[in-house]
Amino acid sequence: MTGHDDGLPNDPEGIRLMIHALVDGELDAAAALAVERRIAADPALAAEHARIVALQAAVSRLPRPDVSDAFRARIAAIGMAGIEQQAPAEAAEPQRGASPALPRLIAGADGGQRRETGTRPSQTRPSSKTRLFGSFDWRALAASIVISAVLASGATQWLMFNGASDSFAAAVASGHRRGLLAASPIDIVSPDRHTVKPWLDARIGVSPPAPDLAQDGYALIGGRVEVIADRPVPALVYRHREHLITLVAEPQQGGSASQPEDLSSGGFSLVHWSDGAFSYWAISDMERPELDDFVARFRKAAV
Repeated sequence: MTGHDDGLPNDPEGIRLMIHALVDGELDAAAALAVERRIAADPALAAEHARIVALQAAVSRLPRPDVSDAFRARIAAIGMAGIEQQAPAEAAEPQRGASPALPRLIAGADGGQRRETGTRPSQTRPSSKTRLFGSFDWRALAASIVISAVLASGATQWLMFNGASDSFAAAVASGHRRGLLAASPIDIVSPDRHTVKPWLDARIGVSPPAPDLAQDGYALIGGRVEVIADRPVPALVYRHREHLITLVAEPQQGGSASQPEDLSSGGFSLVHWSDGAFSYWAISDMERPELDDFVARFRKAAV
């Protein structure tokens, strides 16, 4: 364990849960400040915080399907069928240690409920249907089905770029999505290009330019290795406020330079260009003008 005295957990899973609570707005001011200080002092926690925020933003931008009344009615029928099957068994099950004279809830004259004289609160038991509704709510089932449908459609859209035959663009999108969902979006955590580039070069024999753009609002937080078409390629990860930018650099031999091309679709902004040595793919959930600004600054600094 590390020697923090801010009252926060020091184990990795504990502090990760605290970061989730911070993003969800579940912490009081003192706890939120303590977590923010931890994040500011630890690049790995900063990367985790950025990943969680970016994932939350990506999910919030997914299209919401229209749910018909007929679909809602079918889900309600499924829930009611389950209740009807379980209720008879619950009604027939005797209460442990109960006698035939066990006090029970009876209806009052005003339509409400009252206890028989001498009944203690611990001796009362809600009806089986009441308890079943508490433990099984068809509305929750409907919500889970709708969320699954949203995520499934969103996952498809993430891979459906303009010109869907471009499998490399689809693979870049898939890798960016995996990075958002993974425990960490990067394999090497460092804001120093002199650490990230040698790390990539040692593993795959190539590393792209990794300019320091922190003063421009785009902080390098690390890098990772992507495998596209059975070939490892380097990827850099930058952070811009709450957004992550994945920059995949495909090595070229005798390639030609090309201007940035917009391939945005499915809730993500994607820009592709080449400088002759590398073919670059920059993807993020930022708005297109913001990603264009990053691309322009990267191209200028990488010359």
